[in-house]
Amino acid sequence: MSILTAELLASLDASVSDVSTAATLPPELYTSEEFLAFESEALFMKEWLCVGRAEKIPETGDWFTVTLMNEPIIVTRDKQGSVRAMSAVCQHRAMQLCEGHGNNSTFKCPYHHWNFALDGRLLGAPAMERTENFDKSEHGLPNLLVEEWAGFIFVNFDPEAAPFAPTMAGYEPYLVNYDLENAVCPGTFTMEGMPWNWKVMFENFNDGYHANRLHQFVQDFCPSSKSAFPVEWTEGSNVIFRTAGYTHIDGGFNATHRAIMEIFPDLTEEERSRSTFALIPPMLCFGTAPDQCFFFLIRPTGPESIDVEIGYLFHPSSLEDPLFDRKLALSDAGVQVFVEQDQDATMKVQQGLRSRFAPRGRYSWQEESHVQFNRWLISRYRENWPTTH
Repeated sequence: MSILTAELLASLDASVSDVSTAATLPPELYTSEEFLAFESEALFMKEWLCVGRAEKIPETGDWFTVTLMNEPIIVTRDKQGSVRAMSAVCQHRAMQLCEGHGNNSTFKCPYHHWNFALDGRLLGAPAMERTENFDKSEHGLPNLLVEEWAGFIFVNFDPEAAPFAPTMAGYEPYLVNYDLENAVCPGTFTMEGMPWNWKVMFENFNDGYHANRLHQFVQDFCPSSKSAFPVEWTEGSNVIFRTAGYTHIDGGFNATHRAIMEIFPDLTEEERSRSTFALIPPMLCFGTAPDQCFFFLIRPTGPESIDVEIGYLFHPSSLEDPLFDRKLALSDAGVQVFVEQDQDATMKVQQGLRSRFAPRGRYSWQEESHVQFNRWLISRYRENWPTTH
């Protein structure tokens, strides 16, 4: 029997009221294979998905692949200098064309040597001259919509999707002095098979309530009590964010509680005295600090597992420092303390969600972001909920 019942849908109303009265989402939304399949179509095949930084493919012919909800995708820069995203599935026998990253003038299928252009057009198909009514123009790689925002690449499987950039208007004033299009990402690393639901990851990332509780001592400079929610989420927005104030200027998420890298030079004193933590669902978690920004790309691999790609962004002047690599190692060592504590917590939350005693809990005011995230989710659940159950 399906869990996608009218009763379950109605029960979600309790999760979108004021934070003082709201309840957490039902546990089965974090554990059910059927519910993830529903989310795949209702969210991931309709919303804008962040696949990485545009600087990852600076030159014509540069490309990388990413798998989104079992769909292998090629992201490349075409001969006109535009970013393209297309299916990596050959339109002959469904062979995956390529994996990893590289630079090519075309994409040749290793199976039967069908050859595709950087924009997805089928250029050549050997020995197809006897195939009746075969038109190369009808067998190109399916393209996805693409937008660039703040130096990130977003793709959308829905050809009718509305533009992405206008949905970020509420957060952009908090980012303008970072000049993110020109920030530098030295590289990313990926943690595979993390054993928790993608929403658990999103909630943990933007949870001010645990800031100097779970992260006691290491985050005392950025206490839970300084969480603020300056912009209420509204329909039409694709970002949920909070600010996290510091006890002193130029705080840093490391053992010194001080920024280690070069401060972004255009920041105001107020911006140097806080972080922001933003959810850009369903894939990107993004944060700012005075000397760096950080992002997590969340890719579900099952109802209770994800891959997480993590990267940092710095002002270009940071990389000119002869001690950059050593400073980066120090900075990353501090971040790893948070990562280890968060991994332990999120793993145990996921285990608890499988319990018969898993609650629909209540929220602290410091968890306002969770209720806003619920509203983003549930508006889409309602829009796509099946009517046959």
